[in-house]
Amino acid sequence: MVKELKITSDIESLKIVEKAIDEITAELGISQACYGNIWVGSIESVNNAITHGNKFAPDKFVNVSLKCEDDKFTIIVEDEGCGFSPENVPDPTLPENIEKLTGRGLFLMTKLADEIEFNEKGNLVTLVFNNIFS
Repeated sequence: MVKELKITSDIESLKIVEKAIDEITAELGISQACYGNIWVGSIESVNNAITHGNKFAPDKFVNVSLKCEDDKFTIIVEDEGCGFSPENVPDPTLPENIEKLTGRGLFLMTKLADEIEFNEKGNLVTLVFNNIFS
């Protein structure tokens, strides 16, 4: 099963992704534990694309691909921004960053997904969740 979405760079567009995740996970019977990881990781990645990648630009879009095959759920999120270097994002668990209001999305994504990969430009992220039915 594959679902492709093209959404505007507006926070309200997150609802479209939320609905698609809810529908796919319910239809396939994905476990509750995996559902939570998929939901949070996916929403964080799309939120980052809208907010940091496209900077809410109304003329830019975010492409989202949701794919389930075998016992694996993959989400690919691509924005039209200039990209970033994930290794340059400060660790939100360090004392000097604890009280900052931003910077936790990437941390959450890396903790929740079984695999995470960015393209060279840094405007496309692939999250993979394994063993989604157990």
